[in-house]
Amino acid sequence: QVQLVESGGGSVQAGGSLRLSCAVSGSINLGRCMSWFRQAPGKEREGVARVWTGGKWATYANSVKGRFAASQDMAKNTFDLQMNSLKSEDSATYYCAYRTPEGPCTFDPPDFDTWGQGTEVTVSA
Repeated sequence: QVQLVESGGGSVQAGGSLRLSCAVSGSINLGRCMSWFRQAPGKEREGVARVWTGGKWATYANSVKGRFAASQDMAKNTFDLQMNSLKSEDSATYYCAYRTPEGPCTFDPPDFDTWGQGTEVTVSA
């Protein structure tokens, strides 16, 4: 059974950077969807970055495009999210999520069956 554990959250001033990591235990398949989501208090969970496992490309939400970069190391079973030029509106709990079945790689939370516990990011103005 796949388990996900996020780390790397913390507090940073606006304009700063953080690197989140999602450690995967268990066996994941290539060609599946791994996405990063975030949820701020009182707001809906939103997708920010997504990759195909074993793939080279990532796609991003417009709100983070050009500032965030998703990467993966299949040998280490880790998925990272580099966040630069952070803004106060980036403050949220960040989650990585994995979709076990084959299918489209989306930003729709119900499409994902495995979630990490989240890591909190606070950006102060």
